Amino acid sequence: MKADASREVVVKRLLQAIAQESVTIIAVVVDKQNIAHPPKDPEEIYREAVILAVRHAVARWPRIDVCLDRRYTAKRLRYELEKAIREGMADLHQEVVIIRQEDSIACKELQATDYVAWAFFQKYERGDSRFYEIIADKVVVEEVISRRLW
Repeated sequence: MKADASREVVVKRLLQAIAQESVTIIAVVVDKQNIAHPPKDPEEIYREAVILAVRHAVARWPRIDVCLDRRYTAKRLRYELEKAIREGMADLHQEVVIIRQEDSIACKELQATDYVAWAFFQKYERGDSRFYEIIADKVVVEEVISRRLW
């Protein structure tokens, strides 16, 4: 399931179901309009956002299982992402951090996360916070990366 391919009523219903669960939402949003000089490798932007989100999570729960969407088909790129995350949180005390990269088709948690991310997208890119408001009480961190120079 993907939010952008779903009818509005389905998105609302799923977000309402998420809002009823005992979940915590940590969001890191990249304001791409403020990036005057993007890095040579655009994946650095994605890695930075993931690192910040994981740092926020590890600060709250030092024993976590992080499940990311398998964004890359190349094993080297998956390794680069995991390496960047581990280096980005090296200064934090942690007991156990497991990092998995799964195919979202097979992982219902990632499908639900897609709907949450879509709600943030609507808020920041479209100026429509109706969907975000459904889950707003579950958001504990909402960090916006807004840098002029990368």
